[in-house]
Amino acid sequence: MPAADTVLTGARVRTLDPARPEAGAVAVLGGEIVAVGEDSDVRDWRGPGTEVIDLGGATLTPGLTDAHSHPVWGLEMATGTDLSSVRDLDQLRAALRGAERNKGWVVGHGLDHNAFGGRPVDRALVEDALDGAPAFLRLYDGHSALASGAALAAAGITGPRTFAQRSEIVCDAGGRPTGHLVEHAAMELVSRLVPKPSSAQRRAGLVGLLGDMAATGLTAAHVMDLGDGDVPALLSTVEYEGHLPLRLKLAPWCMPGADDDALDELISLQRLQGRNWQVGGVKFFMDGTVEGGTAWLEHADCHGQGTDAFWPDPEAYARAVRVLDAAGVRTATHAIGDAAVRHVLDTVEGIGARARMRHRIEHIETVPDDQLNRFAELGVIASMQPPHAGYTRADHTDEWSKRLGEERAARAWRCRDLRDAGAVLALGSDWPIADFDARQVLATARSPLGAASEGRALTGLMALEGMTSHAALAAGEEEVAGRIAAGFRADLTAFWPDPVTADPQELAETPIRLTMSGGRITHR
Repeated sequence: MPAADTVLTGARVRTLDPARPEAGAVAVLGGEIVAVGEDSDVRDWRGPGTEVIDLGGATLTPGLTDAHSHPVWGLEMATGTDLSSVRDLDQLRAALRGAERNKGWVVGHGLDHNAFGGRPVDRALVEDALDGAPAFLRLYDGHSALASGAALAAAGITGPRTFAQRSEIVCDAGGRPTGHLVEHAAMELVSRLVPKPSSAQRRAGLVGLLGDMAATGLTAAHVMDLGDGDVPALLSTVEYEGHLPLRLKLAPWCMPGADDDALDELISLQRLQGRNWQVGGVKFFMDGTVEGGTAWLEHADCHGQGTDAFWPDPEAYARAVRVLDAAGVRTATHAIGDAAVRHVLDTVEGIGARARMRHRIEHIETVPDDQLNRFAELGVIASMQPPHAGYTRADHTDEWSKRLGEERAARAWRCRDLRDAGAVLALGSDWPIADFDARQVLATARSPLGAASEGRALTGLMALEGMTSHAALAAGEEEVAGRIAAGFRADLTAFWPDPVTADPQELAETPIRLTMSGGRITHR
């Protein structure tokens, strides 16, 4: 018998393996789990080179996976001044006056829609604080931004434009661009002008970020983008120089207007992989955000918006999904509004039984009762981010709730209802939209925030499954990940308190004892 690389003892092991739910020790060799049992069961795996780690009573679980994150693209999104603590216009102006200039630009991120106090997002509210500087300020939802007059001028934006996807340069009644840029195509006109970090800075930033993520218990992430196309080269370079602290599965975007050649290219990208990363799946957008007025709703929001899909021809979306499904490619579709969710479910239903457990819906912020059971019936995975509800308020005075109205706001982030309806429910953060801290994801799933606080919470076990066994199902990796069992990947997380029974507040603040990804200790 070969000696193990690592033996973990002195733990309460929650395996999530029905054949053996609990154990006390685990042996790891070559990046895989080779033995699970009590101390006596792993004794013979010890050798002269084996590292034996006594976890001192910590609870060991399958490694946590963030089922929706943007760790590469997010480094660009989260550059500049952090505006997430800004609560009103006075604070915003003060932050912009003191903001660092990067080659003359003011760049910010995390700006809350609620900071505008119900006013339309307009550059006129902040121009005096910028002293003529070009500025690009991302709102927290990642689907809209505020650009200053100088930034609009640099981009040659003087009025509205037509896009192939649902995007808008917002203009006032006189045709003047307000600086509010809604959705990707509109934002890209300005964001491409913003100063970018060097290749070395990107590599260092990514390794540092993934290390910070590992310190919260994360061993893997489902990355919902492929960035600007050079991300595979970036990841390969990082692995040439060292190691990725997290296992990454990346899904490139399929946008409106994609023809057969574009779909063939997406299929060919599925072959790309490294030691600890791979392209797996394709990401779609069926709508935008509630606050931006671009969530696709069955009935208009309270501003008269929200009745259009991100794909101007929703059937073109359905065709693209069918082509990818026939090629064996999994898909993940951003769908926040009830009409968007319904269309994705209808699309999968039209494919038939072969589509079961191959397609997922991201976000699902408001879903009616008559759609809940369809997730389990059709085998569509629900991918949700409990921390997002932190941008709303329990009394529905926030922009998200006011846009939707009381009835739809009352069905916010129905994680528990979907689980009880039999759906596979994968949980994540959507960093940088919300904090990447996996403990916060687990805690908010068990103690919902804002408008979601009216609903029922997940149990501790359900929350843990959402970042382990159900995340593995969402990636089609249930045979190699999401459980602690012989032959499975050695992706492991050790908590000081038991994450299933600990108080959510305690869990959110406790240190992680140890994180292991692919048999390599990434945090101790």
